[in-house]
Amino acid sequence: MAAWWTLWWVWVCAALALGVVELLLPGSIFLGFALGALGTALIVALWSPANVALLLALFAVLSLIAWLALRALFKRQSSGARIVTRDINEN
Repeated sequence: MAAWWTLWWVWVCAALALGVVELLLPGSIFLGFALGALGTALIVALWSPANVALLLALFAVLSLIAWLALRALFKRQSSGARIVTRDINEN
C-alpha cells in the first residue's frame, strides 16, 4: 500500500479529487491541499523518493505554503461593496 504514494499519478488524482471537493463544499480550504498535492506530484515525477513519511511531510509543507499564499492573495481583493456611513433618512 505504501508503494502507491510514490507514484506521481496518484498525487495528481488526489489533487483532482481535492479540487472537486473544493467546488462542492463551501469555503476555500481544499484548494491549498489540491495545490500541495499537485506540487507533490511534480516532485515525485522529477525525483522519486521512496520514503512515504518524507512525501507526506512534503505534501503538508507544500499545502501550508499554498494555503498561506492563497489567503494572502484573496485577502487583497476587494468585494466591491460600498460602506455606508450616513443614513439617507437622517437630516
